[in-house]
Amino acid sequence: MTPAAMPSLSTRELSIRFGGHVAVDQVSADFYPGTLTVIVGPNGAGKTTYFNLISGQLPASSGTVLLDGADITRHGAARRTALGIGRAFQLTNLFPHLTVAENVRLAVQSRAGAGMNMRSMLTRWSSHTDLIVRADYYLERVSMASRRDTRVMALSHGDKRKLEVAILLALEPAVMMFDEPTAGMSVDEVPVVLDLIHQVKAERNRTILLVEHKMDVVRSLADRIIVLHNGSLVADGNPAEVMASPIVQQAYLGTPEHA
Repeated sequence: MTPAAMPSLSTRELSIRFGGHVAVDQVSADFYPGTLTVIVGPNGAGKTTYFNLISGQLPASSGTVLLDGADITRHGAARRTALGIGRAFQLTNLFPHLTVAENVRLAVQSRAGAGMNMRSMLTRWSSHTDLIVRADYYLERVSMASRRDTRVMALSHGDKRKLEVAILLALEPAVMMFDEPTAGMSVDEVPVVLDLIHQVKAERNRTILLVEHKMDVVRSLADRIIVLHNGSLVADGNPAEVMASPIVQQAYLGTPEHA
């Protein structure tokens, strides 16, 4: 696979410090449309913190985040979402008292820019049938159409993760970020989410970043692997090369050096 000439997302010497602790240390990387990059490393390596710096949940201590070549380092999370960075969280980030359909409709309406506030949107949907159809489409994609009228607080953890993927898809971001998308899911639930990510990847029009610990998932999805350790980028390349590296085998993937 040949990457596009210009990365859709870049970080340049991106760092964050908490007191005397450097959680992410001068990480520079380019991410291209049509490429799925998996970020791996031991617990505490800085993976989720790096995600937070990219998506705007945390402000960088130094360094730069670029989206299509434009500096977005000073933008907050909401502005970055509007510009095309979508994030699915390690812990679900949903409206628990709304229904499944209402959660997705909020995302569809946000993407459409229909100009309604939340209350008017949820009480006047009959005049926005095109958005209803669009929301139902995303529920079908994650096999959640049968739960459309269920309040989110009543869902299982796995169904909440699937719903969060539906919301991310509904936002139609150019950059999609998944933080351990299969965490806490049952064996039966995992294939649904992985199949969705495979489908999005196959469209080859988005930049996908994924944090994952499960090596079978990494092998299944990755075009490229980045390894973080103590906040620093220590390996970056195609999956076969990175996973065969002695430093990754021994220190980061937990397998014997001569396995």
